[in-house]
Amino acid sequence: MNEPKTPPIEVVQMPRPGRRRRFSAEEKRRLLELADQPGESISSVARQYGVAPSLMFKWRRLLEQGGEVSLQANEPTVAESEVKELKVRVRELERLLGRKTMEVEILQEAVRIGREKKLLSRGPLLPRGGGR
Repeated sequence: MNEPKTPPIEVVQMPRPGRRRRFSAEEKRRLLELADQPGESISSVARQYGVAPSLMFKWRRLLEQGGEVSLQANEPTVAESEVKELKVRVRELERLLGRKTMEVEILQEAVRIGREKKLLSRGPLLPRGGGR
């Protein structure tokens, strides 16, 4: 009888826990290119190299969204128009903060002056008996 062949068992050595590995943009791109080869998948390449498949899926998404810069920074890239809008918003908020800070300083000065005048207006009391 012919018994069906079972695929060989693959033993993958995982990195020691508690130690984070850092991958350069070139390493990430190389692993993603390996996963794109015919007959390969992200899961199989991840197993071979001891990388979490979810991490490789994240790398692929970053590469598709923002290219090399996004992959190297390990974060999504933002459109230039959005950056400009955010810079305008920051300038506006800084201007408003400056105005509010100035208002607080003016009010603090007014309170100080008011307290000084209140103390000055409490002059010596005239003696009882009404003598002038």
